Amino acid sequence: MEKLIKNALKLAKADYAEIRIQEGVNTSVAYVGKELENIGENTIFGGCVRALFKGGWGFVAFNDIENLPRYVEMACEQARFVGTQESQLAPIPVIHDHVKAKVGIDPADISLTDKQAICNKYNSKILSSRQIQTSNVRYLDSHGTVHFANTDGSFIVQETIFCGISLLAMARDGMNVQQAYYSVGDLQGFSNVQNLEQNVEEVTKRAVDLLTAKPVTGGKYTVIIDPKLCGVFIHEAFGHLSEADFIYENAKMREIMVLGKRFGIDALSIIDDGSMAGEAGYNKYDHEGTPTQKTYLIKHGILTNRLHSRETAAKMHEQPTGNARAVNYAYGPIVRMTNTYMEPRDYTFEKMLSEVDNGIYAIGALGGQTNMEMFTFSAEEAYLIKNGKIQEKIRDVVLTGNVFETLMNIDAIGNDLHIHGGLGGCGKSGQSPLRVGDGGPHVRIQNVVIGGR
Repeated sequence: MEKLIKNALKLAKADYAEIRIQEGVNTSVAYVGKELENIGENTIFGGCVRALFKGGWGFVAFNDIENLPRYVEMACEQARFVGTQESQLAPIPVIHDHVKAKVGIDPADISLTDKQAICNKYNSKILSSRQIQTSNVRYLDSHGTVHFANTDGSFIVQETIFCGISLLAMARDGMNVQQAYYSVGDLQGFSNVQNLEQNVEEVTKRAVDLLTAKPVTGGKYTVIIDPKLCGVFIHEAFGHLSEADFIYENAKMREIMVLGKRFGIDALSIIDDGSMAGEAGYNKYDHEGTPTQKTYLIKHGILTNRLHSRETAAKMHEQPTGNARAVNYAYGPIVRMTNTYMEPRDYTFEKMLSEVDNGIYAIGALGGQTNMEMFTFSAEEAYLIKNGKIQEKIRDVVLTGNVFETLMNIDAIGNDLHIHGGLGGCGKSGQSPLRVGDGGPHVRIQNVVIGGR
């Protein structure tokens, strides 16, 4: 395949061109309630050509490799048709590499029957509670290989093995319906979906307990968020604002996201790191062949970097960060996060808790939305804090606010970093779900607006 790709690239009549070919196998199992809704395997094969001429991009996706020279020609024709300016791409090293996947237990060595059995076991355990109305258990694994080459001379082969599962329990008491959720998914192999009986019990109990939890009283609170909610907050509310294509195209955000500006206390650092092997957002190279790296977006409270493709880095006179990613071969790469998290500090959870007289402990995130710098997130579960101790469970806890004000209101950062993957993923510009990781430690925030009754 290498010879075929390189020969096709020699025909490119453009300032720059690249070919990306993806092949792989996906396995999925899904239970909804008592029904086995889906089980099976499917294969993936396809590729794309991207060409740049005078600042204009041409893009062609395909499912057969026999006509690769023609696809290169088509992409170059498209680029020449739209190109009217100077092509700008930040330089990167020419790389020849083959990245092999490393996992403890390869899901390919586990039969489809055994995968179904583990899903059925977890699903049956959820449904065994009489207050559970329905359940949803989904399993997914994928083996993929991406071949990448460009006219600079790089040729990179990257293998990945992803495996994960999600568990959802929905409890009902009359018109009162509550749900709880757990998901794991990363590049560490089949072992991460084994022995989750305790997680299944916790999800089931959490859904049932929410039926009797009191709705929160709205107002401003001191809030401690757990590592999972911290990760969702950092990813959704701040991470997307750090993607350079968004900043470059938005005059208001260019005024706000000025490098060197203070965004929080000295203890606050936010990182995106695609080089964390085993985590859901790991790639050694992005889909432009740029090595991934540890990028401090905020360091000691100061905005220091943003996430770049080669094009955005060139246009903004900054360095590429290895964040050009595509959800699959049918799409061109755009600026995306990898593993995004808040760096831990030295606060213990117990100390953080002991200093709160009246507040809320918010755990996990069921969902939310962002609009520019404004955010709204719903916590999976929450508890009142009184005089430094966790009290009764509450529900319907919705956190809202301005991300920049919220970052400035962080006054304690924990020492217990956790990074989460899962079966969900990131969505942007119609490309979803892209595997990512996010996380952080426990974090305490002052003056958080909580919606409620």
